[in-house]
Amino acid sequence: MPNPKRRHSQQRSAKRRTHYIAETVTLSKDSITGETHVRHRAHVSEGKLYYKGKVVAENSPIK
Repeated sequence: MPNPKRRHSQQRSAKRRTHYIAETVTLSKDSITGETHVRHRAHVSEGKLYYKGKVVAENSPIK
């Protein structure tokens, strides 16, 4: 495998990274709870974990 002969300068690396930008997060409104949340992510509402409008897990006390 080929290896670089010399180290890349910091300026060269920075020029390459200028194209990486932060994207805005897409938000959705849950049909069941009515809360705003990040799309394609589970979210907690009133101690219950929701995903795609369905309860995935409930917060139960450990005995």
